[in-house]
Amino acid sequence: MLRFLGNVIWIVFGGFVMGVAWWLAGLLALITIIGIPWAHSCFVLGLFAFWPFGRQAVNRREIKGTDDIGTGCLGLIGNIIWFIFAGIWLAIGHLTAALLCFITIIGIPFGVQHIKLALIALAPVGQTVVEIDRQRWD
Repeated sequence: MLRFLGNVIWIVFGGFVMGVAWWLAGLLALITIIGIPWAHSCFVLGLFAFWPFGRQAVNRREIKGTDDIGTGCLGLIGNIIWFIFAGIWLAIGHLTAALLCFITIIGIPFGVQHIKLALIALAPVGQTVVEIDRQRWD
């Protein structure tokens, strides 16, 4: 219940705007055809930007135990290209939202979440979103 409440409040504290920004970046990447791999990352992480509490972004290498196309050398090149064209702008958006959240005491946890998303925005290729294990916290 607390995760749901946190996600609902998150929408007001910039989650909706930044989720839409991720999806717009994904649509722009999708239109170019060559940007389809980046578009997939945008849509996955955009959904995470809408509802972050109860989930976390992790490197796919940690889940699979081996490298794949997004976590190897091609993923590094993809992240460099992403950083130049879209990553820096999404990161700036998250950092701006974080600064606005830090103005109020209730906004501090949401500002911290924006900073985490800003770091993810810099290099999203090779990342995936997983549910946080509830038993770990019980």
